Amino acid sequence: MKIIAVRVTPIAISDPPLLNASGVHEPYALRSIIEVEADNGLIGLGETYGDKPVLDALLHVKDRLKGLSPFDLNGLWQRVVSASLGTTASVASIELDLAPGSREDKKELKIFAGFEVAFLDLQARALGIPVHELLGGAVRRSVPFSAYLFFKFASDVDPSYQPDPWGEALDSAQIVEQARTMIDRYGFGSIKLKAGALDPEHEVACLKALKRAFPDHPLRIDPNANWSLQTSIRMAEHLQGDLEYYEDPTPDLEGMAALHRATGLPLATNMVVTDLAEFRRNIALGAVQIILSDHHYWGGLRATQALAAMCDTFGLGLSMHSNSHLGISLMAMTHIAAAVPNLTYACDTHYPWQADEVLKGGRIPIENGCVTLSDAPGLGVELDYDALGALHERYLRCGISQRNDVAQMRKLKPGWQHVKVRY
Repeated sequence: MKIIAVRVTPIAISDPPLLNASGVHEPYALRSIIEVEADNGLIGLGETYGDKPVLDALLHVKDRLKGLSPFDLNGLWQRVVSASLGTTASVASIELDLAPGSREDKKELKIFAGFEVAFLDLQARALGIPVHELLGGAVRRSVPFSAYLFFKFASDVDPSYQPDPWGEALDSAQIVEQARTMIDRYGFGSIKLKAGALDPEHEVACLKALKRAFPDHPLRIDPNANWSLQTSIRMAEHLQGDLEYYEDPTPDLEGMAALHRATGLPLATNMVVTDLAEFRRNIALGAVQIILSDHHYWGGLRATQALAAMCDTFGLGLSMHSNSHLGISLMAMTHIAAAVPNLTYACDTHYPWQADEVLKGGRIPIENGCVTLSDAPGLGVELDYDALGALHERYLRCGISQRNDVAQMRKLKPGWQHVKVRY
């Protein structure tokens, strides 16, 4: 079995005005849908970032993969490396803040990961088995995800946003209502609040309101490193006893280490441990106790298994990070989470915020807070080419080629300044 064609289709999916440390989500998020076709007619699917630096690199590499066996992951890596991807003139700071996988030093890992998922999907389809079996077998058939809450503007804040059913969420009552809607709709058993956007005391008050409303739900708060060490310690005094873990409140490993020494709270990250060099330094510093993996920038599903083994060796917890995504990414996350015994925290997902989909049958069900695996070959999903075409046309029309939450916030609030660290 040899690869005869590789297709990369950029798409734009509608995104609500969700607030974060670097501004507000634009009306559209960008993704790339990957198809790897073999000479037996089977097609493997992948999904990854759609911002211009990633898209350009995917397009640069794709035709180099013709003639490879989809089982030849070493050959895939060699062809990605030999493509000499070089560097991009600039990458928006928002990507460095909220998606460390968009760092220049991760370009090869990102490109490999996007294609690797499609290769593994194709391998499993050829063998007639699900991807989780290819990865060693499922230790859980249903993978739990967490309700992912955001402070947000109402969709009518700007006419370029699609109407959404969530409404405004800027105070504690609105955040509790957002959580209640998510839990009623999807059955989530844990809650994460994206912070770093508003005054820390206000955000912690909202977390406290969630604790009162949902006393049996484990809670997490994620300020995306937008709080100083002093603020993080001060807020920790209010949060003692309330948190499952405290995610990236303050920048860099040294700051996180000092925070853990001062508070004893379990700290989690997707920002300061994003490769094995940082992993080694974290062990030396004793900074972070839970790693949030992300196959999109750690180097794929097999690399996530290697990360899991490292976490198991050094006694670290393991969960999963998310950016805006569709069902192919959700199913890749689910298959790897199912096959990793020590991934014992509910995973993050933005999926409830996305209304679009490129899959036959529409959106992936989340029931009782979980995505349930099937034994269908591969990832268990198929492309809806009409939906793919419509979202590609939207990409061509939307005028966005690279995520920039800072510029979008300035559009809505002229004079707003991006400050890091803000509080």
